[in-house]
Amino acid sequence: MDALWFDPTEILIGGDWRATKDTLPVEDPSTGKEFARIGRGSANDVDAAVGAARHALDGDWGRMTAVERGRILTRIGQLVHTRIDDLTALEARDVGKPLTQARNDAIALARYMEFYGGAADKVMGETIPYLDGYTVYTLREPHGVTGHIVPWNYPMQIIGRSVGAALAMGNACVLKPAEEACLTALAFARLAEEAGLPKGALNVVTGLGEEAGAALSAHPDVDHISFTGSVPVGGLVQAAAAQNVVPVTLELGGKSPQLVFDDADLDAALPFLVGACIQNAGQTCSASSRILVQRGVYDQVVARMGAAYDALRVGPAEADLNVGPLISARQKEIVSGFLAQGADLKIAGQGQIADVPAGGHYVAPTLFADVPPDHPLARDEVFGPVQVIIPFDTEDEAVQIANATDYGLVASIWTANGARQMRLAKRLRAGQVFINNYGAGGGVELPFGGVGKSGHGREKGFEALYGFSQLKTVAAKHD
Repeated sequence: MDALWFDPTEILIGGDWRATKDTLPVEDPSTGKEFARIGRGSANDVDAAVGAARHALDGDWGRMTAVERGRILTRIGQLVHTRIDDLTALEARDVGKPLTQARNDAIALARYMEFYGGAADKVMGETIPYLDGYTVYTLREPHGVTGHIVPWNYPMQIIGRSVGAALAMGNACVLKPAEEACLTALAFARLAEEAGLPKGALNVVTGLGEEAGAALSAHPDVDHISFTGSVPVGGLVQAAAAQNVVPVTLELGGKSPQLVFDDADLDAALPFLVGACIQNAGQTCSASSRILVQRGVYDQVVARMGAAYDALRVGPAEADLNVGPLISARQKEIVSGFLAQGADLKIAGQGQIADVPAGGHYVAPTLFADVPPDHPLARDEVFGPVQVIIPFDTEDEAVQIANATDYGLVASIWTANGARQMRLAKRLRAGQVFINNYGAGGGVELPFGGVGKSGHGREKGFEALYGFSQLKTVAAKHD
């Protein structure tokens, strides 16, 4: 099977696949070797893409009914299913994630298209009781041209939840994928074309963040920006969009805790305690990198998690082990720097790196125990397979530790006490709180986003449709 069934050096503008002046290398994180090249889109390319999106709004795409939009999205989902194997191979090689994890991402992309295809014609306005002689109602309308800056860690999933929702509402999209992982974004655009998406409704410009990404963020004819990535770059995107008074949805990462109480079902919790950190080599915004454990079960949890870590195996994407490589040499350097900060901490467990290519970007997943809550490993986002365990005594102490970061994306509570579940769900500073689980199986339907430096706005579910639309109030006087 040849994973590259298209020319990755081409970008898509107004239905036209075109070459760029320059190209950029595509590296396999499992080997560190270049295996393809992508187009290096420029500010001029972004400008052309925005113009093509605006033209689509004035043409067939803008005139299409919600039902017709939904049918196209559903067809895209069906085509994704037919190319699951190809998309899996692309994502695994491009990002470095194990094949099973890459396949789950492709399945999730199809599910997003199915969900938003079915939801496109179900976003309703409402009537508002008002003065005698008036009929007042609201309409939800697309923003217009939406920009989507997608990161390298979950390209397919984030395209699904942002581009899928934007198209469902009738926006025309300009997609700028991260230069480290563009291939499934380009493949998705090919499938969208095959499904009958009108020209210009989706445009894809690959390239560098400081070039194509910056141009998209600052473009005066973009009506909404969706960005997922780091806090510093998110700040730059928001500042650029602010010059044009454009709304921005930001999802910027986290330092998400799981709180384990003495009465928790440890057999049920253990797979989530470990799995929520090591997935995609810890390169996940919602990774649970902090485990807070009540003293009564602390030693037991440390021992069991340590044994689970010792059993982890790290290797190339195609080996389909527990953990793959990090995305780049730079990311490996960052994670290694964090590990060095833990040199004086207790290592409770550590995975083993298998026989791997010398140029790959591998780091052994590492579990630290007895970590002070103010330690950098307990406060800062590592974005790698590094997890800390912190003891606590009381419920109040657990909440204080859990909320003592700049982030607020996800949290989890493990307890059989129903009253405690409800109390903590309110007290924890997070956009999503899970009780006796973590992640709810991905949850395409579940609104997702954070508070604090985790960002603002919500993706996934119907909330994303509301975010990719604007409300219009109509007041008709009929005395």
